[in-house]
Amino acid sequence: MAISKILYMKDCGGHFHGRHLKSALDYIMNPEKTQDGRLVGGINCQPDSAFEQMKNTKRKFGKVDKRQGYHLILSFKEEETNPDMVYEITRRFVEEYLGKEYEAVYCVHDNTDHVHSHIVFNSVSFIDGHKYRYEKGDWAKEIQPITNRLCEEYGLSTIEIEGDKDASHEHYKEWNEYRDGKFVWTDMIARDVDSCILQANDYDGFLELLNEKGYEIKKGKYLALKPPGMNRFKRCKTLGENYSEERIRSRIQEEDIQFYQEQKKEFEPQLVKCYVKRYRRAKMPGLQKRYYAKLYRIGKLKKRPYSQAWKYKNDIKKMQKLQQQYLFLVRHDIHNVVDLALTVENLTDKKKSASKDKSRVYRSKEKCKTIFEVADAMQELKPAESCFQNGDAFFADEQKAVGRGRIFFRRGGTTSALL
Repeated sequence: MAISKILYMKDCGGHFHGRHLKSALDYIMNPEKTQDGRLVGGINCQPDSAFEQMKNTKRKFGKVDKRQGYHLILSFKEEETNPDMVYEITRRFVEEYLGKEYEAVYCVHDNTDHVHSHIVFNSVSFIDGHKYRYEKGDWAKEIQPITNRLCEEYGLSTIEIEGDKDASHEHYKEWNEYRDGKFVWTDMIARDVDSCILQANDYDGFLELLNEKGYEIKKGKYLALKPPGMNRFKRCKTLGENYSEERIRSRIQEEDIQFYQEQKKEFEPQLVKCYVKRYRRAKMPGLQKRYYAKLYRIGKLKKRPYSQAWKYKNDIKKMQKLQQQYLFLVRHDIHNVVDLALTVENLTDKKKSASKDKSRVYRSKEKCKTIFEVADAMQELKPAESCFQNGDAFFADEQKAVGRGRIFFRRGGTTSALL
């Protein structure tokens, strides 16, 4: 049985839009959790360079800001499956749900009692540049049904999707208890609440963020939440004393990223000075030099070998070329020689059209060359004009030049206007 959950990664601002996306990729590909990288895979990208490829896709379509990516988690019941089976299920899920449009990296973590997998994918499609959009109800309509079907194929139990009234499944009661039990949902809800508290500026913003994550919210005497896939609402106050409505309101004002960083500090780094008395290496006497020279001549002593990295330079270039060719075939959904020929012909026509448009723009720009030159000159003289406006007569000539430029533009850019 697998329970799926989807999260998103927000924009970190102009200095580094994709910081959360990169952090998520680094986290899920941790060698200590993935059997030294054996349980790491990717689709439409190479895991080692996934972030750069996702970033290039965003730049290509001019969508580097706002939501950066999404994070899907598939959690499996303890001792019901093994890492290799989970890896295969996750791979098939990614191929079916994301394979035709999005770059994704998927990994299996087996460092806990419950084997689970992580899927991080780009928010922008490498095919047409459309952004992935998660709508309310998508979990029940698309994500969990795929997960259930794959679990059935591998002989694993499934969970009932909300709204399914059929309780005839032989494990219905068992999974119903498992689905709503504290050990499945409590930690997940608490983490989501903590995350929304950290991001929200006020209580209304906090509720809006929870709603975007797919939670249903019940306002009354007590705040209650219901995540996708859970049958009943859960009161926040039952999560602990820090999750009552009053405490949540105060935490929104108190907590930020710096607050959590300070909480996680185990110790402050300190500079440690260590003074070591160093002795000069003694020089070899003549007899010792002759002894080592003889060992070298008879082959008993060999020089340290030089680096052999140059031997693999061409192989590395060939591998990179093959990688680019593979990504080209995937990006354009090419499966045979006929598809390849049609794609090349289509791209060639597009290239010719783009070349014509480019030439037309250059010709138009050449006709207006004088206008651009005057505009550039006026821009350079702008600081001097500002000084003249503030009373500095030293820049009178520059002010006259700017005035002639303005007349030039008012008269439609005719050369006589500059005289």
